[in-house]
Amino acid sequence: MKGRVGTPVSERGRLGRFAGGVFDYARTAWWGIVAPRTREETPLLIAQAVVLRERGGAVSSGLPAPSEISECEVLLSVRSDLFGWELPGGTPEAGESPQSTVIREVLEETGVEVEIVSHVGDWVRTGFRPHTARVFLCRAVGGELRPSDETPRVGWKPAGRPPEALFVWYREPLLAALRSAGQSDLTNSERAIPVEQHEHQGPRVIWSAMKTDLVLRWRGLPDQ
Repeated sequence: MKGRVGTPVSERGRLGRFAGGVFDYARTAWWGIVAPRTREETPLLIAQAVVLRERGGAVSSGLPAPSEISECEVLLSVRSDLFGWELPGGTPEAGESPQSTVIREVLEETGVEVEIVSHVGDWVRTGFRPHTARVFLCRAVGGELRPSDETPRVGWKPAGRPPEALFVWYREPLLAALRSAGQSDLTNSERAIPVEQHEHQGPRVIWSAMKTDLVLRWRGLPDQ
């Protein structure tokens, strides 16, 4: 029966998804507002991956040629607590580098093995959940696409036309990675120069994320 104890929120019926959202929103509010200001001594770093492949290619098809970037696909996932497509990634464990983090997190969340091509840039965010998102351009080198408990939906989506339910703060990092990958005249050293962006996540961004989440709670999660 949908909504029974033990059933993941993402797999419940509409009422179950909204009921689960009450807890998810409370936890997100603590994580985004209270914890950064009361329990954390150093700014949060989140390592994220823009994993690209040729359209319809194999998991390990590698980075598309620059001429094919406009039609390539990007690896996205939907989390189990806030519904919407996002770039895979996470926070470093003790003593772990951001590069190692992004390789580990992508594998854990999506089943895809990746190699890092370049450091795209850092998005330094203030307001709700202050953090720095360190974004890496990656190529898939192996593995098998699969969801996880943390990410009940994963999939390859058109990078140039990402899903409407892609959270707004992932759009600019994705565009920056596509610009970098599509410039065939760049040398490796030039591509290695990361950008740095400063953004404020205020009420407008929060409301945008809530709308995305609420629409998927109403409709149900998208197919793989």
